This record gives sequence, structure tokens and C-alpha cells, in this order.
Amino acid sequence: MTTTPRVLFVCVKNGGKSQMAAGLMRTIAGEMIDVHSGGTAPGTALNELSVKSLAELGIDISEGTPKPITADDLGLADIVVTVGREADIEAPEGTVLENWDTDEPSERGIEGIERMRLVRDDINERVKGLYSRLMQ
Repeated sequence: MTTTPRVLFVCVKNGGKSQMAAGLMRTIAGEMIDVHSGGTAPGTALNELSVKSLAELGIDISEGTPKPITADDLGLADIVVTVGREADIEAPEGTVLENWDTDEPSERGIEGIERMRLVRDDINERVKGLYSRLMQ
């Protein structure tokens, strides 16, 4: 790993889960970790409920914009984390690839902000665990 580990969070649209993971990691890690996010097929805007659920924790990701991942993004990352089940990527040799098969409350009939809070809390626990591992 480089002196400052570089983490790339990826989901399909880069409007919700990967943006949330990046915002949570930036808040926890400060400048200790170089944090990026992107999508395999980025949308046009952030998920409003994702933004709202992080705002409840005092984290502002409202200025973020969905962006595509590039070969450079993948090549520069020490760890690539796909957040959710849908994003499918191949990391370059030597890059750690993790998949976080996050909680999907909608499968249990939970929707709206309640759903997003559960997704946020699941991602937050995973981010804390990754941060801990990276700081060892």
C-alpha cells in the first residue's frame, strides 16, 4: 500500500451507495485515506434519500455528482469496493477487490427514508471496519 491508502467505492449509478460510502469514509478518515467513488453506468444526480440520510449524521454529500470509473481510477486504487450486488468490475492485478453485498430493506417491504437509513447504517459499519483494517 501507498503511504496514504487509496480507496475507490463503486456502484452502478454512483448516486447512492458508493457516494454514501465515500462520504462516510471521508468523515471517519479525514486525510488518512484518499477516497474516491464512481459508477459503472453513472446516473445524472445523487439519490435524494442518500443525501438526506447522511445529512442526519451531519455529513454533506449534496455537492457530489455521479461520475464514471476509469481505468486510471482502478489502476490507482489500493482497494476497490463494489457497494451492492449490481456493479460488476475487474480490478487490475495487485488491486484488492471487495464486494459489500449490502442490506436491501426493500426486499422486506421497507421503503423511503427508513430504507435508506438501514442501508446507510450497514454501509457505515462496513466503512468503519475497512478503516480499522487500513489503519493497522
